[in-house]
Amino acid sequence: MKQRLTRRTALKGMFNGAAVAVGVPLLDAFLDNNGMALAATGAPVPVRFGTWFWGLGVNPTRWFPDVAGPNYDLKPELAPIRDYAHKINVLGNFNVPLDGAPNLPHSSGGPAIRTGRALTAERGLPGESFDVTISDLIGTRTRFRSLEMSSSGDPRNSLSGRGGGNLNPSEVSAAGLYERIFGLGFKDPNNSVFTPDPLVMARRSVLSSVTDQRKDLEKMVGAADRHKLDQYYTSVRQLENQLEVELTRPEPLQSCAVPKGAPNRAVNAEIENVLINHKLMADLVVMALACDQTRVFNMMFNNGASSLTRIGSTITHHQLTHEEPLDNTLGYQPEATYFLTRIMEAWVYFVGALDQVKEGDRTLLDNTLVLAHSETEFAKFHTIDNIPMMTAGSGGGKLKTGIYVDGLGSPVSRVGLTLQQVMGVPLDRWGTKSLETSKTISELVA
Repeated sequence: MKQRLTRRTALKGMFNGAAVAVGVPLLDAFLDNNGMALAATGAPVPVRFGTWFWGLGVNPTRWFPDVAGPNYDLKPELAPIRDYAHKINVLGNFNVPLDGAPNLPHSSGGPAIRTGRALTAERGLPGESFDVTISDLIGTRTRFRSLEMSSSGDPRNSLSGRGGGNLNPSEVSAAGLYERIFGLGFKDPNNSVFTPDPLVMARRSVLSSVTDQRKDLEKMVGAADRHKLDQYYTSVRQLENQLEVELTRPEPLQSCAVPKGAPNRAVNAEIENVLINHKLMADLVVMALACDQTRVFNMMFNNGASSLTRIGSTITHHQLTHEEPLDNTLGYQPEATYFLTRIMEAWVYFVGALDQVKEGDRTLLDNTLVLAHSETEFAKFHTIDNIPMMTAGSGGGKLKTGIYVDGLGSPVSRVGLTLQQVMGVPLDRWGTKSLETSKTISELVA
Protein backbone atom coordinates (compact mmCIF):
# COMPACT_ATOMS: atom_id res chain seq x y z
CA MET A 1 0.00 0.00 0.00
CA LYS A 2 1.39 3.40 -1.01
CA GLN A 3 2.15 5.57 1.98
CA ARG A 4 0.07 8.72 2.14
CA LEU A 5 2.00 12.00 2.11
CA THR A 6 0.82 14.99 4.10
CA ARG A 7 2.17 18.45 4.81
CA ARG A 8 3.39 17.04 8.13
CA THR A 9 5.66 14.56 6.33
CA ALA A 10 9.21 14.85 7.61
CA LEU A 11 12.43 12.89 7.46
CA LYS A 12 13.02 11.32 10.84
CA GLY A 13 16.13 9.99 12.47
CA MET A 14 17.95 9.64 15.75
CA PHE A 15 20.63 11.87 17.24
CA ASN A 16 22.20 11.16 20.65
CA GLY A 17 19.32 8.81 21.45
CA ALA A 18 16.66 11.42 20.70
CA ALA A 19 14.29 11.57 17.75
CA VAL A 20 14.89 14.38 15.26
CA ALA A 21 12.92 15.49 12.24
CA VAL A 22 13.72 17.63 9.21
CA GLY A 23 10.82 19.03 7.22
CA VAL A 24 10.49 18.95 3.44
CA PRO A 25 9.36 21.72 1.07
CA LEU A 26 5.77 22.23 -0.05
CA LEU A 27 5.37 19.51 -2.69
CA ASP A 28 2.62 19.07 -5.28
CA ALA A 29 1.85 15.77 -3.57
CA PHE A 30 0.65 17.73 -0.54
CA LEU A 31 -1.95 19.59 -2.61
CA ASP A 32 -5.30 18.69 -4.11
CA ASN A 33 -5.84 18.13 -7.84
CA ASN A 34 -6.28 21.85 -8.38
CA GLY A 35 -3.07 22.65 -6.50
CA MET A 36 -4.92 25.04 -4.21
CA ALA A 37 -5.18 23.26 -0.86
CA LEU A 38 -2.64 23.32 1.62
CA ALA A 39 49.38 25.52 1.07
CA ALA A 40 51.50 23.82 3.74
CA THR A 41 50.11 20.40 3.16
CA GLY A 42 50.98 20.41 -0.52
CA ALA A 43 47.39 20.86 -1.56
CA PRO A 44 47.02 22.78 -4.84
CA VAL A 45 46.23 26.48 -4.64
CA PRO A 46 42.51 26.87 -5.25
CA VAL A 47 41.21 28.53 -8.41
CA ARG A 48 38.56 31.18 -7.85
CA PHE A 49 35.84 32.71 -9.98
CA GLY A 50 34.07 36.03 -9.75
CA THR A 51 32.06 38.68 -11.53
CA TRP A 52 32.21 42.48 -11.41
CA PHE A 53 29.30 44.50 -12.79
CA TRP A 54 28.89 48.14 -13.69
CA GLY A 55 25.79 49.85 -15.07
CA LEU A 56 25.19 52.07 -18.11
CA GLY A 57 27.86 50.84 -20.49
CA VAL A 58 30.43 53.01 -22.27
CA ASN A 59 30.90 55.44 -25.14
CA PRO A 60 31.76 52.76 -27.73
CA THR A 61 34.09 54.81 -29.95
CA ARG A 62 36.09 55.89 -26.88
CA TRP A 63 36.31 52.47 -25.21
CA PHE A 64 36.58 49.50 -27.60
CA PRO A 65 40.00 48.83 -29.21
CA ASP A 66 40.34 49.13 -32.99
CA VAL A 67 42.18 45.90 -33.76
CA ALA A 68 41.57 42.40 -32.39
CA GLY A 69 44.42 40.41 -30.89
CA PRO A 70 47.14 40.95 -28.27
CA ASN A 71 48.62 44.34 -27.31
CA TYR A 72 45.34 46.08 -28.01
CA ASP A 73 45.13 49.87 -28.16
CA LEU A 74 43.71 51.73 -25.19
CA LYS A 75 41.08 54.35 -26.03
CA PRO A 76 40.57 57.21 -23.52
CA GLU A 77 37.84 55.49 -21.49
CA LEU A 78 39.70 52.17 -21.35
CA ALA A 79 43.03 53.83 -20.53
CA PRO A 80 42.70 53.38 -16.72
CA ILE A 81 43.43 49.64 -17.12
CA ARG A 82 46.86 50.35 -18.66
CA ASP A 83 48.94 48.88 -15.82
CA TYR A 84 46.99 45.61 -15.90
CA ALA A 85 46.15 45.36 -19.61
CA HIS A 86 48.49 42.36 -19.94
CA LYS A 87 46.27 40.50 -17.47
CA ILE A 88 42.93 41.75 -18.85
CA ASN A 89 41.05 40.60 -21.95
CA VAL A 90 38.57 42.94 -23.63
CA LEU A 91 35.55 41.38 -25.34
CA GLY A 92 33.50 43.21 -27.96
CA ASN A 93 30.94 42.64 -30.70
CA PHE A 94 29.06 39.85 -28.93
CA ASN A 95 25.30 40.20 -29.39
CA VAL A 96 22.14 39.44 -27.40
CA PRO A 97 19.40 37.96 -29.64
CA LEU A 98 16.03 38.17 -27.89
CA ASP A 99 13.94 35.85 -30.11
CA GLY A 100 10.94 38.16 -29.96
CA ALA A 101 11.22 39.05 -26.27
CA PRO A 102 11.20 42.79 -25.57
CA ASN A 103 14.37 44.69 -24.82
CA LEU A 104 13.65 45.64 -21.21
CA PRO A 105 15.80 48.74 -20.60
CA HIS A 106 18.71 48.05 -18.25
CA SER A 107 17.27 44.59 -17.47
CA SER A 108 17.71 42.35 -20.53
CA GLY A 109 21.47 42.50 -21.08
CA GLY A 110 22.85 41.34 -17.73
CA PRO A 111 20.65 38.24 -17.32
CA ALA A 112 21.36 37.15 -20.92
CA ILE A 113 25.09 37.25 -20.23
CA ARG A 114 24.72 35.39 -16.91
CA THR A 115 22.16 32.74 -17.93
CA GLY A 116 22.33 32.31 -21.72
CA ARG A 117 18.58 33.02 -21.88
CA ALA A 118 16.49 35.98 -22.97
CA LEU A 119 14.69 37.72 -20.13
CA THR A 120 10.89 37.83 -20.40
CA ALA A 121 10.02 39.51 -17.07
CA GLU A 122 11.23 42.74 -15.51
CA ARG A 123 12.85 41.16 -12.44
CA GLY A 124 14.81 38.08 -11.52
CA LEU A 125 16.68 35.68 -13.77
CA PRO A 126 15.29 33.45 -16.53
CA GLY A 127 17.58 30.59 -15.49
CA GLU A 128 20.52 29.65 -13.33
CA SER A 129 23.40 32.12 -13.50
CA PHE A 130 26.75 30.62 -14.43
CA ASP A 131 28.38 31.73 -11.17
CA VAL A 132 25.96 29.43 -9.32
CA THR A 133 26.79 26.55 -11.66
CA ILE A 134 30.49 27.15 -11.07
CA SER A 135 30.03 27.48 -7.30
CA ASP A 136 28.29 24.09 -7.23
CA LEU A 137 31.58 22.70 -8.58
CA ILE A 138 34.25 24.69 -6.72
CA GLY A 139 32.39 26.29 -3.80
CA THR A 140 31.23 23.30 -1.79
CA ARG A 141 34.26 23.06 0.51
CA THR A 142 34.31 26.64 1.75
CA ARG A 143 32.26 28.38 4.44
CA PHE A 144 30.49 30.47 1.82
CA ARG A 145 29.40 28.97 -1.47
CA SER A 146 29.65 32.52 -2.80
CA LEU A 147 29.65 36.10 -1.61
CA GLU A 148 27.48 38.79 -3.21
CA MET A 149 28.13 42.50 -2.71
CA SER A 150 26.61 45.78 -3.90
CA SER A 151 28.77 48.82 -3.17
CA SER A 152 25.99 51.29 -4.02
CA GLY A 153 23.78 50.13 -1.16
CA ASP A 154 20.91 48.08 -2.66
CA PRO A 155 20.66 44.43 -1.46
CA ARG A 156 18.37 43.68 -4.43
CA ASN A 157 21.14 44.64 -6.85
CA SER A 158 22.18 41.13 -7.88
CA LEU A 159 22.56 39.01 -11.01
CA SER A 160 23.22 35.75 -9.16
CA GLY A 161 20.66 33.01 -8.54
CA ARG A 162 19.18 29.70 -9.56
CA GLY A 163 16.40 31.21 -11.66
CA GLY A 164 12.68 31.18 -11.08
CA GLY A 165 12.77 34.90 -10.27
CA ASN A 166 14.99 34.38 -7.22
CA LEU A 167 18.21 36.32 -6.67
CA ASN A 168 20.99 35.93 -4.13
CA PRO A 169 20.82 39.14 -2.07
CA SER A 170 23.89 41.36 -1.88
CA GLU A 171 25.71 42.60 1.19
CA VAL A 172 25.74 46.41 1.08
CA SER A 173 28.15 47.59 3.77
CA ALA A 174 31.79 46.87 4.46
CA ALA A 175 31.06 46.52 8.18
CA GLY A 176 28.35 43.94 7.49
CA LEU A 177 30.60 42.07 5.06
CA TYR A 178 33.42 42.00 7.62
CA GLU A 179 31.19 40.54 10.32
CA ARG A 180 29.84 37.95 7.93
CA ILE A 181 33.28 36.77 6.80
CA PHE A 182 35.53 37.32 9.80
CA GLY A 183 33.06 37.44 12.66
CA LEU A 184 31.36 34.52 14.40
CA GLY A 185 32.31 31.19 12.82
CA PHE A 186 35.58 32.33 11.22
CA LYS A 187 38.56 30.04 11.83
CA ASP A 188 41.95 31.58 11.12
CA PRO A 189 43.77 29.00 8.94
CA ASN A 190 47.11 30.12 10.39
CA ASN A 191 46.09 29.75 14.04
CA SER A 192 47.81 26.83 15.75
CA VAL A 193 44.75 26.21 17.94
CA PHE A 194 41.56 24.77 16.42
CA THR A 195 38.49 23.92 18.49
CA PRO A 196 35.31 22.80 16.68
CA ASP A 197 32.12 24.49 17.85
CA PRO A 198 29.87 21.91 19.60
CA LEU A 199 26.76 23.69 18.30
CA VAL A 200 28.02 23.24 14.73
CA MET A 201 28.67 19.57 15.49
CA ALA A 202 25.06 19.14 16.64
CA ARG A 203 23.60 20.88 13.60
CA ARG A 204 25.74 18.74 11.27
CA SER A 205 24.70 15.52 13.01
CA VAL A 206 20.99 16.33 12.92
CA LEU A 207 21.06 16.92 9.18
CA SER A 208 23.12 13.80 8.52
CA SER A 209 20.77 11.59 10.51
CA VAL A 210 17.86 11.97 8.05
CA THR A 211 19.51 11.84 4.64
CA ASP A 212 19.09 8.07 4.17
CA GLN A 213 15.31 8.46 3.77
CA ARG A 214 15.52 10.70 0.74
CA LYS A 215 15.32 8.00 -1.92
CA ASP A 216 12.27 6.41 -0.29
CA LEU A 217 10.48 9.76 -0.29
CA GLU A 218 11.35 10.42 -3.93
CA LYS A 219 9.70 7.14 -4.96
CA MET A 220 6.37 8.37 -3.56
CA VAL A 221 6.11 11.61 -5.55
CA GLY A 222 5.84 12.73 -9.16
CA ALA A 223 8.44 14.28 -11.43
CA ALA A 224 7.63 17.88 -10.47
CA ASP A 225 7.99 17.08 -6.78
CA ARG A 226 11.24 15.20 -7.39
CA HIS A 227 12.57 18.37 -9.04
CA LYS A 228 11.51 20.42 -5.99
CA LEU A 229 13.11 17.90 -3.67
CA ASP A 230 16.31 17.98 -5.71
CA GLN A 231 16.51 21.77 -5.37
CA TYR A 232 15.71 21.48 -1.66
CA TYR A 233 18.34 18.84 -1.02
CA THR A 234 20.87 20.84 -3.01
CA SER A 235 20.42 23.56 -0.39
CA VAL A 236 20.60 21.02 2.44
CA ARG A 237 23.78 19.51 1.00
CA GLN A 238 25.31 22.97 0.73
CA LEU A 239 24.49 23.61 4.38
CA GLU A 240 25.95 20.25 5.38
CA ASN A 241 29.12 20.99 3.43
CA GLN A 242 29.43 24.38 5.10
CA LEU A 243 28.97 22.82 8.53
CA GLU A 244 31.53 20.15 7.73
CA VAL A 245 34.00 22.85 6.72
CA GLU A 246 33.50 24.50 10.11
CA LEU A 247 34.34 21.17 11.77
CA THR A 248 37.53 20.67 9.75
CA ARG A 249 40.80 22.32 10.64
CA PRO A 250 41.67 24.66 7.75
CA GLU A 251 44.96 24.31 5.91
CA PRO A 252 47.52 27.05 6.62
CA LEU A 253 47.50 29.77 3.97
CA GLN A 254 50.49 32.05 3.73
CA SER A 255 48.57 34.78 1.90
CA CYS A 256 45.81 34.97 4.54
CA ALA A 257 46.12 38.11 6.66
CA VAL A 258 42.98 38.63 8.72
CA PRO A 259 41.81 42.28 8.57
CA LYS A 260 41.30 44.10 11.87
CA GLY A 261 37.85 45.39 11.00
CA ALA A 262 35.84 47.67 8.75
CA PRO A 263 34.30 51.04 9.64
CA ASN A 264 30.55 51.26 10.07
CA ARG A 265 29.91 54.14 7.69
CA ALA A 266 26.96 55.49 5.74
CA VAL A 267 26.06 53.63 2.56
CA ASN A 268 24.35 55.49 -0.27
CA ALA A 269 24.54 56.05 -4.04
CA GLU A 270 26.78 59.12 -3.96
CA ILE A 271 29.74 58.18 -6.15
CA GLU A 272 32.25 59.53 -3.64
CA ASN A 273 30.86 57.20 -0.94
CA VAL A 274 30.35 54.29 -3.31
CA LEU A 275 34.02 54.37 -4.26
CA ILE A 276 35.04 54.18 -0.60
CA ASN A 277 32.55 51.42 0.16
CA HIS A 278 33.71 49.48 -2.89
CA LYS A 279 37.37 49.82 -1.88
CA LEU A 280 36.65 48.51 1.62
CA MET A 281 34.57 45.59 0.33
CA ALA A 282 37.14 44.79 -2.37
CA ASP A 283 39.85 44.48 0.27
CA LEU A 284 37.61 42.23 2.37
CA VAL A 285 36.61 39.88 -0.43
CA VAL A 286 40.26 39.62 -1.51
CA MET A 287 41.15 38.39 2.00
CA ALA A 288 38.10 36.11 2.02
CA LEU A 289 39.53 34.49 -1.11
CA ALA A 290 43.07 34.40 0.27
CA CYS A 291 41.82 32.80 3.51
CA ASP A 292 39.70 30.31 1.50
CA GLN A 293 36.41 31.39 3.05
CA THR A 294 34.90 31.43 -0.44
CA ARG A 295 36.04 30.73 -3.99
CA VAL A 296 33.20 32.51 -5.82
CA PHE A 297 32.08 36.14 -5.58
CA ASN A 298 29.85 38.67 -7.33
CA MET A 299 30.58 42.38 -6.96
CA MET A 300 27.99 44.87 -8.20
CA PHE A 301 29.55 48.34 -8.35
CA ASN A 302 26.27 50.05 -9.24
CA ASN A 303 22.90 49.02 -10.60
CA GLY A 304 21.89 48.77 -14.25
CA ALA A 305 19.75 51.91 -14.34
CA SER A 306 22.51 53.59 -12.36
CA SER A 307 21.30 55.53 -9.32
CA LEU A 308 24.74 57.08 -8.80
CA THR A 309 24.83 60.79 -7.98
CA ARG A 310 27.50 63.25 -6.91
CA ILE A 311 27.54 64.84 -3.46
CA GLY A 312 25.37 67.93 -3.56
CA SER A 313 23.49 66.87 -6.69
CA THR A 314 20.15 65.12 -7.17
CA ILE A 315 20.77 64.32 -10.84
CA THR A 316 21.57 60.65 -11.32
CA HIS A 317 24.01 59.02 -13.68
CA HIS A 318 20.98 57.46 -15.41
CA GLN A 319 19.33 60.84 -15.97
CA LEU A 320 22.49 62.26 -17.45
CA THR A 321 22.84 59.48 -20.03
CA HIS A 322 19.41 60.40 -21.40
CA GLU A 323 19.12 64.13 -20.77
CA GLU A 324 22.62 65.55 -21.10
CA PRO A 325 23.25 66.68 -24.69
CA LEU A 326 26.26 65.43 -26.59
CA ASP A 327 29.03 68.01 -26.53
CA ASN A 328 29.59 68.84 -30.22
CA THR A 329 33.27 69.53 -29.64
CA LEU A 330 34.02 66.54 -27.44
CA GLY A 331 31.61 64.13 -29.14
CA TYR A 332 30.31 62.66 -25.89
CA GLN A 333 28.40 63.55 -22.71
CA PRO A 334 31.04 64.88 -20.27
CA GLU A 335 28.94 64.76 -17.08
CA ALA A 336 27.74 61.20 -17.71
CA THR A 337 31.22 60.14 -18.77
CA TYR A 338 32.63 61.36 -15.43
CA PHE A 339 30.85 58.41 -13.78
CA LEU A 340 32.29 55.93 -16.27
CA THR A 341 35.80 57.22 -15.57
CA ARG A 342 35.36 56.64 -11.84
CA ILE A 343 33.85 53.20 -12.49
CA MET A 344 36.87 52.16 -14.54
CA GLU A 345 39.13 53.42 -11.75
CA ALA A 346 37.21 51.23 -9.28
CA TRP A 347 37.59 48.21 -11.57
CA VAL A 348 41.35 48.80 -11.73
CA TYR A 349 41.49 49.01 -7.93
CA PHE A 350 39.71 45.67 -7.65
CA VAL A 351 42.04 43.99 -10.15
CA GLY A 352 45.07 45.53 -8.44
CA ALA A 353 43.95 44.34 -4.99
CA LEU A 354 43.78 40.78 -6.31
CA ASP A 355 47.16 41.11 -7.98
CA GLN A 356 48.92 42.37 -4.85
CA VAL A 357 48.39 39.10 -2.97
CA LYS A 358 51.21 36.65 -3.67
CA GLU A 359 50.50 32.93 -3.94
CA GLY A 360 53.80 31.21 -4.65
CA ASP A 361 55.08 32.25 -8.08
CA ARG A 362 51.67 33.68 -8.97
CA THR A 363 49.26 36.18 -7.51
CA LEU A 364 45.71 35.79 -6.33
CA LEU A 365 44.63 37.45 -9.59
CA ASP A 366 46.52 34.83 -11.60
CA ASN A 367 44.63 32.12 -9.70
CA THR A 368 41.28 33.82 -10.29
CA LEU A 369 39.05 34.35 -13.31
CA VAL A 370 36.86 37.47 -13.14
CA LEU A 371 34.29 38.56 -15.69
CA ALA A 372 33.45 42.28 -15.67
CA HIS A 373 30.54 43.52 -17.76
CA SER A 374 27.78 46.06 -18.10
CA GLU A 375 24.14 45.63 -19.16
CA THR A 376 24.11 47.95 -22.17
CA GLU A 377 26.52 49.25 -24.79
CA PHE A 378 25.44 52.91 -25.14
CA ALA A 379 23.00 53.82 -22.39
CA LYS A 380 21.31 56.70 -24.21
CA PHE A 381 19.76 54.21 -26.67
CA HIS A 382 19.58 51.08 -24.43
CA THR A 383 21.57 49.03 -26.95
CA ILE A 384 22.26 45.44 -25.85
CA ASP A 385 24.48 44.29 -28.70
CA ASN A 386 28.21 44.82 -28.20
CA ILE A 387 27.88 45.08 -24.40
CA PRO A 388 31.35 45.89 -22.99
CA MET A 389 32.99 42.95 -21.20
CA MET A 390 36.40 42.15 -19.77
CA THR A 391 38.05 39.20 -18.10
CA ALA A 392 40.86 39.56 -15.58
CA GLY A 393 43.19 36.81 -14.39
CA SER A 394 43.98 33.49 -15.99
CA GLY A 395 42.06 31.08 -13.74
CA GLY A 396 45.25 29.35 -12.65
CA GLY A 397 46.84 29.50 -16.09
CA LYS A 398 43.85 28.16 -18.01
CA LEU A 399 43.08 31.38 -19.88
CA LYS A 400 45.30 33.56 -22.05
CA THR A 401 45.30 37.25 -21.21
CA GLY A 402 46.09 40.61 -22.80
CA ILE A 403 43.87 40.02 -25.85
CA TYR A 404 41.03 41.96 -27.48
CA VAL A 405 38.46 39.53 -28.89
CA ASP A 406 36.07 40.69 -31.64
CA GLY A 407 33.00 38.44 -31.45
CA LEU A 408 31.93 39.42 -35.00
CA GLY A 409 28.27 39.53 -33.99
CA SER A 410 28.14 36.02 -32.49
CA PRO A 411 25.93 35.33 -29.44
CA VAL A 412 27.15 36.54 -26.06
CA SER A 413 26.52 33.06 -24.64
CA ARG A 414 29.89 32.04 -26.11
CA VAL A 415 31.45 33.98 -23.23
CA GLY A 416 29.50 32.09 -20.56
CA LEU A 417 30.21 28.73 -22.18
CA THR A 418 33.95 29.49 -22.31
CA LEU A 419 34.12 30.65 -18.69
CA GLN A 420 32.30 27.58 -17.42
CA GLN A 421 34.48 25.18 -19.38
CA VAL A 422 37.64 26.92 -18.18
CA MET A 423 36.40 26.54 -14.60
CA GLY A 424 35.82 22.82 -15.14
CA VAL A 425 32.05 22.65 -15.64
CA PRO A 426 31.42 19.58 -17.86
CA LEU A 427 29.22 20.98 -20.63
CA ASP A 428 29.65 21.34 -24.37
CA ARG A 429 26.58 23.47 -25.14
CA TRP A 430 24.97 26.34 -23.26
CA GLY A 431 22.08 28.75 -23.71
CA THR A 432 18.63 28.49 -25.25
CA LYS A 433 17.10 29.37 -28.64
CA SER A 434 19.32 31.80 -30.56
CA LEU A 435 21.63 32.03 -27.56
CA GLU A 436 22.35 28.31 -27.61
CA THR A 437 25.94 27.69 -28.65
CA SER A 438 28.67 25.07 -28.65
CA LYS A 439 31.34 27.51 -29.83
CA THR A 440 33.83 28.66 -27.24
CA ILE A 441 36.25 31.56 -27.58
CA SER A 442 39.14 29.30 -28.52
CA GLU A 443 41.67 32.12 -28.89
CA LEU A 444 41.48 32.69 -25.13
CA VAL A 445 41.80 29.10 -23.92
CA ALA A 446 45.36 28.28 -22.89
